[in-house]
Amino acid sequence: MSVSVVKTDVVLVGAGIMSATLGALLRQLEPTWDITLFEKLDAAAAESSDPWNNAGTGHSALCELNYTPRDADGDVNIDKALSINEQFQVSRQFWAHAVDNGVLTNPSEFINPIPHVSFTHGPAGVDYLRTRYDRLSRQTLFEGMEFITDPGEFAQRLPLMAKGRDYTDPVALNWFEDGTDVDFGALTQQLVNYVGQHADVFFGHTVTNLSKQRDGSWLVSVRNNHTGEKRKINAQFVFVGAGGGALHLLQRSGIKEAKGFGGFPVSGEFLRCTNPELIAEHAAKVYGQAAVGAPPMSVPHLDTRVINHQPGLLFGPYAGWSPKFLKNGSITDLPFSVRPGNLLPMMSIAPKEFGLLKYLISELAASPADRINTLRDFVPEALGSDWETITAGQRVQVIRGTGVKGALEFGTAVVAAGDGSIAGLLGASPGASTAVPAMLDVLRQCYGDRFESEWTPKLTEMIPSFGKSLNDNPALFKQVWDWTSASLQLTKAAAGA
Repeated sequence: MSVSVVKTDVVLVGAGIMSATLGALLRQLEPTWDITLFEKLDAAAAESSDPWNNAGTGHSALCELNYTPRDADGDVNIDKALSINEQFQVSRQFWAHAVDNGVLTNPSEFINPIPHVSFTHGPAGVDYLRTRYDRLSRQTLFEGMEFITDPGEFAQRLPLMAKGRDYTDPVALNWFEDGTDVDFGALTQQLVNYVGQHADVFFGHTVTNLSKQRDGSWLVSVRNNHTGEKRKINAQFVFVGAGGGALHLLQRSGIKEAKGFGGFPVSGEFLRCTNPELIAEHAAKVYGQAAVGAPPMSVPHLDTRVINHQPGLLFGPYAGWSPKFLKNGSITDLPFSVRPGNLLPMMSIAPKEFGLLKYLISELAASPADRINTLRDFVPEALGSDWETITAGQRVQVIRGTGVKGALEFGTAVVAAGDGSIAGLLGASPGASTAVPAMLDVLRQCYGDRFESEWTPKLTEMIPSFGKSLNDNPALFKQVWDWTSASLQLTKAAAGA
């Protein structure tokens, strides 16, 4: 039986933060366009955008030490921290605009104020944080950062981490009071609700194939997971925001820009606190340093998260390994992603990433007691009975091939066809926190002429710093900061401080 073809302007694959953000941007820029969204699972934000999975910290480089590496000469490189913070400010401005214009409601459901803190111990760690503070505190985006070494001040601000601590091992903090916690699951659901008011949204539907048509459009094949019914959609533009599943679909599309890309999946686990008294003793996102030789993804953190208006406490991550590309994926995901064009680049990774492999092996061999011992670096009196292990989402690190060689990347990468008819996002951190600039990059690559000639005025209205550096414009930054803090209810008075 033949399947009828329905036409649409845009198909979004996946109902995570990336597709939801792109859909909301397009609704603002082109309200007459037809949008169709397909999600494999039965709910939005059920994979990496879920707050108990990978997303939730609100990465803005205020506390993440892997974004401020120490150079060989002992200095601290802050370039990546500045870049990521600028990107987070773009996301923050769009969210504030969305609240002001009814796109988003009840900002406290998805964003809340929480200090962002960097933590080290030992003489070398204290020296590193002092240097980091010296470099960052001079920057507009990081004004207000504090450097703390006094044990009494440490205990007052982080009582859970202070109990039982031996201060003969010196400690240091970089403290930024005006950090945020973001529940990207709640944010995604609100954005999808907005997009769905003027779009066709299908949950429980899997996109099985993408076929380029002679006129440059795409024929999207879809299967209803519950009934087996098949449908075909003809779209002028396709965005593949399927998280770890994006690589497979981009490969099936046949676009040359996806050739050579591979993926290395890494699963994760956290310890989640089950003792309300302990949760109440800690109100901060505290990031430490990764162990020597460990990859950036392993940076330990004791992380307050606010979900459904209730604070929670996580510690981790503890890495695991699975061949799945999604938490709800298949064990064939990794082997089926191997193609002639990426085989050699993927094979070339192993000798260069021995540290990562060693780290994964050690993590897989760790016992529950070993994990509690790691936690005690942050919470000296931690007891296993107060914590439970939860499985987080899957991360698929990008392997970018150049000829027969490959490079493992720990960021995100936009993969777009040369004609702008299809694009997808690969990679992980900082991910959700930079969703708005990432999706603006997709629009710039895929709608270049329209982006520059028609959309720039509207984008500047939504994002006052559009095309500018806030770090280089202190007056504009203050204006933007005050506006977004008020719109997102992040002022101290609104937070109940």
